[in-house]
Amino acid sequence: MVYIPFMQQPVQNISHEEYLAFEEVSENKREYYQGEIFAMSGASLDHAQIITNITRATSSMRDGCRSFSNDLKVRIEYFDHTTYPDLVIICGAPEFYENRKDTITNPVVIFEVLSESTANYDRGKKIESYRALDSLREYILVDQYKVHVERYRRLDDRPGHWDFEEFKSLDGAVEIESAGVKLNLNELYYLVSFE
Repeated sequence: MVYIPFMQQPVQNISHEEYLAFEEVSENKREYYQGEIFAMSGASLDHAQIITNITRATSSMRDGCRSFSNDLKVRIEYFDHTTYPDLVIICGAPEFYENRKDTITNPVVIFEVLSESTANYDRGKKIESYRALDSLREYILVDQYKVHVERYRRLDDRPGHWDFEEFKSLDGAVEIESAGVKLNLNELYYLVSFE
């Protein structure tokens, strides 16, 4: 196994198997992208509150859909990318990467709460990778600094056909069609303090 201390810069040329072995004993979470691993920073209070609010709001999803936050990895084999989304929704039976109970390959909805340090990554490499997942129907970005939610929705089963919609009012609501639930923005941003 490769020893990887806490790092600010990505570590390069690590195999995915080495990454997984390290994650099993690590106290800190890291994401993997094509031979590099990146340390995950801690979440702010507002970031954590938004995830709690999303979890609460998605508790009324249609039968067969479940949400999981923070600790479940998603593997995107096409891009050799393993991530820790802020929240995922799975509808139906989970599909595990190489029978690992901590890594899925079939999320239907992925949420990422944007921070200053992750916004470019969430809108860049992550969205490109996530779109390669055949199961993914919706990708939702939530800004923690202002009322702003972006939803990307797959229009059909052909790659590359996505719709974009944004919401900027607390009176608005995001319809998560694939899970049969509506997210009211006033609930999503409940107890969040904007500076």
